[in-house]
Amino acid sequence: MSSPPAIGEGVNMENNHRFAVWLCRVAEPFGSVFLCGCVFLWRRCICISSKEKGHQINEDIRDKEVRLVSADGEQLGIMSAQEALEKAEEANLDLVKISPNAVPPVCKLMDYGKFKFEQTKREKEAKKNQRVVEIKEVRMSPSIDSNDFNVKLRNAQKFLADGDRVKVTVRFRGREMAHTEIGRDLLLKFAEQCAEIATMDKEPKLDGRHMSIFLAAKTAKDSKK
Repeated sequence: MSSPPAIGEGVNMENNHRFAVWLCRVAEPFGSVFLCGCVFLWRRCICISSKEKGHQINEDIRDKEVRLVSADGEQLGIMSAQEALEKAEEANLDLVKISPNAVPPVCKLMDYGKFKFEQTKREKEAKKNQRVVEIKEVRMSPSIDSNDFNVKLRNAQKFLADGDRVKVTVRFRGREMAHTEIGRDLLLKFAEQCAEIATMDKEPKLDGRHMSIFLAAKTAKDSKK
């Protein structure tokens, strides 16, 4: 007889599935009742790791009374935890405590392994759709000509359209420090040119030889204003 595939915490879903298939083949000669018992035991004791579940389930639920909800959402009433567990076993499902702070706690009948799999799948999908907002920087000098200014402006507008924040910086050299108002006016002009798609977080601020502003893309709510 071949040895069973690796199972348990830290092993991927494919191996757990292979173990279930192997278990079915081994138990099949002993009859359907024995097979169902083996599969139920596998789901209850192996497939659901106590460290990763995050809910109280099955034998972990030791409350005197619980309010039970069926897999379809039907209210089955208040009963002892043992009686609720027996109903779970009859339905070949897990007993899961979904509202531990309720009085009495609310438990539901469900396939907890399937629930966790779908939950993990949804979380992965949500992470995939999340976008990290980056801060892009555009640098200018107080003496920048109009062509270069427009190139910098288009780049910033592209960054903002992509949902990123933009830091616009003017660097002063030598005697330019005596006329920082030129840089300030330049930054305000830049922000004004982006006003349709962005808001300026703060007024221009001088830090050493650099003066900067931050532009953030407008949200749908901001656009309505």
